Amino acid sequence: MLESMPGDLFQPGDLLNNTYRIEGLLGRGGTSDVYKARSEISGNLVAVKVLKREHAANEDFHVLMAREENIREIRHAAVVRYSENHRTPDGHIYLLMDFVDGPALDKKLRQGPMEMEDLMIICRCVAQGLEAAHLRNIVHRDLSPDNIILRGGNPAEAVIIDFGIAKDTNPGAQTIVGNEFAGKYSYAAPEQLSGQTDARSDIYSLGALILANFRGAAPKLGNNPMEVVENKQNPLDTDAVPEPLKTLIERMCAPNPDDRFQSATEVVQFIDHPIAAPAPESIEEATIIVPQAASKPTAKPDPDPTPKSRMPMVALVAVAVIGGGAAAFFSGALDGVLGSNLPNADPFALVVEKVDGTISASGFVPDDRILTTLSEQSGQADLTIANGDIADSWSVDIETVLAAVSPFPAWKLSLSGNSGTLTAATTDASQAAMLEQAFGGRLPGALDGPVEVAFELPILAAHTVADILKDHADCGALTVNPPLSTTGYSPDESLQVKGPVADTATRVTLFDALHAQADERRIILDVEVLNAALCVVEQHLPKAPVGPVDVAFSVGGEGTPNPSGRFYVGENPVIDLVLPASLTDGFLTVSILDVSGNVFHLLPNINRPDNAVENLRDGRAGEVAVRVAFDLQEAATNGGIAFQVDDSSLGKSKVLVLHSNAPLFEGLRPTTESATGFAEALKESSDADVGRITSLNTQMLVTANP
Repeated sequence: MLESMPGDLFQPGDLLNNTYRIEGLLGRGGTSDVYKARSEISGNLVAVKVLKREHAANEDFHVLMAREENIREIRHAAVVRYSENHRTPDGHIYLLMDFVDGPALDKKLRQGPMEMEDLMIICRCVAQGLEAAHLRNIVHRDLSPDNIILRGGNPAEAVIIDFGIAKDTNPGAQTIVGNEFAGKYSYAAPEQLSGQTDARSDIYSLGALILANFRGAAPKLGNNPMEVVENKQNPLDTDAVPEPLKTLIERMCAPNPDDRFQSATEVVQFIDHPIAAPAPESIEEATIIVPQAASKPTAKPDPDPTPKSRMPMVALVAVAVIGGGAAAFFSGALDGVLGSNLPNADPFALVVEKVDGTISASGFVPDDRILTTLSEQSGQADLTIANGDIADSWSVDIETVLAAVSPFPAWKLSLSGNSGTLTAATTDASQAAMLEQAFGGRLPGALDGPVEVAFELPILAAHTVADILKDHADCGALTVNPPLSTTGYSPDESLQVKGPVADTATRVTLFDALHAQADERRIILDVEVLNAALCVVEQHLPKAPVGPVDVAFSVGGEGTPNPSGRFYVGENPVIDLVLPASLTDGFLTVSILDVSGNVFHLLPNINRPDNAVENLRDGRAGEVAVRVAFDLQEAATNGGIAFQVDDSSLGKSKVLVLHSNAPLFEGLRPTTESATGFAEALKESSDADVGRITSLNTQMLVTANP
């Protein structure tokens, strides 16, 4: 499990719906996080998927969660079992699903190649799960190693998870992500890049991920987006894959959907009764045509990953020399056949690196061609042509690496024979992603070794953050922690924004604007979503410290405490002020700004003009509760103010409690007035009252439909 952070919606120990105790965080995604929880009733483990804060109020994502819940109709052992959506008291939607205990295939991928027998079992199991989903016209669209878990590590118990971007192809069905590309480039079918998906797209993705796990490396797609698109039109490289897995993958992953298996059922049938593709005819004799000396051959990628020696051959070969035999001999064109007078290098080492914009190269190379390439690119080169134990495609593989890393500001390629390491650093996230897509974390071709990309965020300018906060401050000042610096924010600093905003739309656009500039930095929006009426008053509230007075809510008619401050249609909010023993003098001014734009003055008002703390205590010492909004029955008896929630205006209201050393305003305010009128009164009295006010307490009261 991942380490919890203060900004996470749920923390270990939290209890959801009085039933599910959070045990830890399983994963963070782009729109949601997934937690592990245990039912305190049954003891069963569950997974809890919750929308991130920035999407919690977005109805589009609510629809997406509801659609994912509907996939619970798919009942199959290879498809994760969904339960239902719930909502926390503060409005966050979460989805319950089975907890599948076991490694995902992406973990297996990082551990190296898997056995063909296990992969055939996994493929059959997942195909059966897809068969159940496709029968209900549900296409997953995001099959990849991280979305398949082996329950208990057993290949026969593979489970498909995360139908979050699944496409419902039933007539009239809608999907949030629509027909645009959805999925992961490495495993997506070619037609998905243009937004076209059906059941055959899932079949392609399943075949591609099975191939990746067989090789122990993600697919290599190219060095740029154009190459990715072009390479997707080519068949996957199944060279050296044994039968029947080779034919299975080729028929699952044909670039043209019409050439693939047309259903998951056909995949299962093939696995149960495999028919291997005919083996190619063997070539018993070969004639080597040696080119003329003037045209030394360009190395071709070697389909056989086994390293081949460039040492002189000790074999009998029939050679047909077409002209220029002597020149060919002296030029080295016949070195591979007749031997070479070049020195041997053991180890065959090469280091090429880029530091401060300058490329340097030192070590051994096999021919003039790669020597010229490296010399032309390098500011300094110390290279020697030699023989060594390297693959025939060595030079071509080096050029592939150089083409991919050339845009990076810093990198280093270190090789010893065919083995080595490529390290690169960049502040451009797209560069890092493209290198990962191109090589899948491993050196290309016959080269063997890791590709390590260090993504370093650039400094985020302080004025950029300041401008964003200013542009979105529609309800008072927005502040950021750490505070705005004179230079900017380093790559390891997260941004935590506090303050009020007028509505959810502002919150969303604020996050989007920050996210667009902050790259991978963590953004925490600890903002309070109010409404236009509250914001009018908010900007004119006096600046005063938080005081010792507590605001306590309870449900009228029941007397049940309601610490959340959330009330539903038909309920009667009761409000008490809890005065500490130390508060014995001064005056209390209490108002409630409701969601409709009205202000109710609970204390003082025409019916209750006395707001002196001493009189409110009425001779009582210690902690004292003073009621300012009454039970309906109480109000009918004593004439106090009472409220009942109806569905005409739901949302957030704010209770204000001002403590002062003298009465505020010039005379009593009306029992009810507009937010604009109250804001004007605050503005006019600010000069006179600023010295009188000692503290300000606020508390939110939220009204909602059940």
